[in-house]
Amino acid sequence: MMIKAIAFSDRGMQLGAELSSKIKDGALGKEASCELERCAAGKLSAWTENAWKSADALVFIGACGIAVRAIAPWVKKKTEDPAVIVIDELGTYVNPVLSGHIGGANDLAVKISRAIGAIPVVTTATDINGVFAADDWARSQGMLVANPGRIKWVASRLLAGEKLKVKSLYDIKGQIPDCLEYADTGYDILVSHRSRGNAHALRLVPRIVTLGVGCHRNIELEALETAFDAVLAKSGCHKMAVFQAASIDLKKDEPALLEFCRRHGFPFKTYTAGELMAVPGEYTGSEFVKKITGVDNVCERAAVLASCGRLINKKEAGNGITMALAISEPKLSWEA
Repeated sequence: MMIKAIAFSDRGMQLGAELSSKIKDGALGKEASCELERCAAGKLSAWTENAWKSADALVFIGACGIAVRAIAPWVKKKTEDPAVIVIDELGTYVNPVLSGHIGGANDLAVKISRAIGAIPVVTTATDINGVFAADDWARSQGMLVANPGRIKWVASRLLAGEKLKVKSLYDIKGQIPDCLEYADTGYDILVSHRSRGNAHALRLVPRIVTLGVGCHRNIELEALETAFDAVLAKSGCHKMAVFQAASIDLKKDEPALLEFCRRHGFPFKTYTAGELMAVPGEYTGSEFVKKITGVDNVCERAAVLASCGRLINKKEAGNGITMALAISEPKLSWEA
């Protein structure tokens, strides 16, 4: 997690330096880092714009009103906005003001409070009432919310004391919360990588699908996008479930493929022909492809190797592109 912090006074900078030191020492986890700046006159807007686009969380050490005015032009929607935290310069209170659940601001506020000895001021209804928050749980499990408009619907029913039904295509470790129960039909919450299901349910999508790709040299970007949409439609896989792409190392510098991965935020893994040929299993082989690349099938083998899983959609070929999908089993737990 990349945190960008800004302070407005000497005392605020002292607190920011303390927080940065604690983060560097692992107080928020090994992956967390913090960049601290002192706000120069007239520079807050530019700092906020840069941080909004590049950081997972913004921390303002100062007045809440300053933070609200600074972020106002950039606020879009809860599935995209970064976490925003405000800490008073004495380090007494830590207030998550935006993206409490999906963005992780509430959880971050609690962790920061522990690190600096402050009091977290969490105001979201589910948290203060001790009610299960589906979107917060999804974030803790690395899942995405496909239809965030249903979050409020689920939360309001839970706050009213109703018991909701959950369908999951995967095992979830631990004891299911008392406010929930498993069900195969009539469910209110669906945990699935598939695009099909009850349209009225809150859909939580684990990122567990790998896209394997093979293509001709100098392929067009739009051709890749069209092929991607086609393989998703054929497989019934939700686009949000795909989290990485893989291919042969001959394609590690393919311009359109690199741009495709950048657009979708996919890490791009490549393997040698020998590594791909060593992947166990039965694949849709092609002697022509083997003659050119040294491996009988690129997309299927690359998808399986990168995912350490199994194929859910074999090779789809057309317009100089082959694509396949492989899935790995998610590690889900009710204990966030």
